[in-house]
Amino acid sequence: MRKIILLSLALAMVQCKEETPKPVRNDYNGAALGTSYHIIFFSSAEQHMQKEIDSVFTVINQSLSTYMPDSDISRINKGDSTVVVDGMFRDVFELSQTVHGATNGYFDPTVGTLVNAWGFGPGEQLSLDSTKVDSLLEYVGFHKVRLTDENTVSKVNPNTYFDFNAIAKGYAIDRLALLLDQKGITDYLIEVGGEIVSQGTNVFKEKEWVVGVEDPLATRDRTSKLLLRLKDRALASSGNYRKFRIDSVSGKKYVHTIDPKTGYTKNSNVLGTTVIANSCAEADAYATAFMAMDLEDSIKLLVQQEALDAYIIYLDQKGELQEFMTTGFKELVLP
Repeated sequence: MRKIILLSLALAMVQCKEETPKPVRNDYNGAALGTSYHIIFFSSAEQHMQKEIDSVFTVINQSLSTYMPDSDISRINKGDSTVVVDGMFRDVFELSQTVHGATNGYFDPTVGTLVNAWGFGPGEQLSLDSTKVDSLLEYVGFHKVRLTDENTVSKVNPNTYFDFNAIAKGYAIDRLALLLDQKGITDYLIEVGGEIVSQGTNVFKEKEWVVGVEDPLATRDRTSKLLLRLKDRALASSGNYRKFRIDSVSGKKYVHTIDPKTGYTKNSNVLGTTVIANSCAEADAYATAFMAMDLEDSIKLLVQQEALDAYIIYLDQKGELQEFMTTGFKELVLP
């Protein structure tokens, strides 16, 4: 009798095991937000989510893209004070306020007029001198704008130009992650233009997700400086090593990092920053701010912000390559 019971239990266990569906890997790739995206996730069955993914990018663009003339942000930049912003605009605006305060003003999305003037935005590039830069700085300052109770934007100066590109891509990834979360998907990796959110594990490999941090000194193909284990966190990087322009007349190099305090592009000793945070929008914003901040100030901030980890590549006074890592970041690096 005991053998019969044991045999029955064994058969039941085998049957349950056979009935458990194998996880299905779902892959989505494409172009959006001026770059490429890659999404991998695992589920019990094949999913058909392309329309929903496209919809996320569409609504993000309609709210926050300065490259779309009829987007909400473009209308606001043109001086339309009647635009009622959506929840996404409010999310990004409020997080920008938080990071603006934490970085002592070095993260400032009202720097858009200068981004255009230096040739890194959709607006007109200008010939700049100290007088012109000083005049454009009058439009810059996050303390000069606010969201009203009616969800409209109030500006002290109507010429203030918003540019959320340093946070919008990260925010878009967070919205994609929310989409997967709402579907009950627990294991995924989302990458848009090098910014990443991971959740759970790589089910097929039965390991944590592994991601690369780009080498800022690589002159040809994009190669990884180091590899990280990343679980339930977000990662974003910023650097002047790819996004810059060379003046055709003077031959001078202008990097895309704008110092909102001076109004000038900042070609500092910091070559690249990578930030790990709980949200990709947050990681995106801080990675941008650390490119404009002095290295010492960035390190002080990281000591205070326990939820952030970072890796900063810089040149010392002798011009030699150096690295700074928070303890939490160091623990994620693969040998």
